[in-house]
Amino acid sequence: MDWTLRIANDGDIPRIVALIPLSVRSLQAAYYSTAQMESAIGPVFAVDRQLISDGTYFVVEHAGELIGCGGWSRRRSMFGGDHGRTIPDGLIDPACDPARVRAFFVHPNWARRGIGRRILEECESAIRAAGFKRIELTATLAGEPLYTVCGYRVIERSVIMLPNAPDLPAVQMGKTL
Repeated sequence: MDWTLRIANDGDIPRIVALIPLSVRSLQAAYYSTAQMESAIGPVFAVDRQLISDGTYFVVEHAGELIGCGGWSRRRSMFGGDHGRTIPDGLIDPACDPARVRAFFVHPNWARRGIGRRILEECESAIRAAGFKRIELTATLAGEPLYTVCGYRVIERSVIMLPNAPDLPAVQMGKTL
């Protein structure tokens, strides 16, 4: 393993912003149209600074380059960035609510090399430590195989409504710890 994983900080935001469209346009292209991807970059595929502030978002680096990111949340939102959010996203209760896994993006040159799985393992460890018993996430069609291999099961298939593009198919998935 020639990369390192650490908790993200505010200084990482510009690099995360640059990685997201690169990852989406390459790794999601087999599953979504160009119109869907372009319409989803921003409202769906975006930075949520609340995750960084909460210390629940991770970055993976190789030789100073950001090659992956992803995290988890103890907040209500299932996906999307914080653009347009005027108040902090409300907290959920670990005694009765599932934690959320959120916003995974990997550089296309580093896909399928264990980065997403390693971030997910780190998230699950932190989620357990925070007292959660269950996890839910909204997976893209490209992400569904990773989550399935890691023990997540489909709860329901849905769509995310997009401005000026066809809806984005998504998969609600969950796992009991």
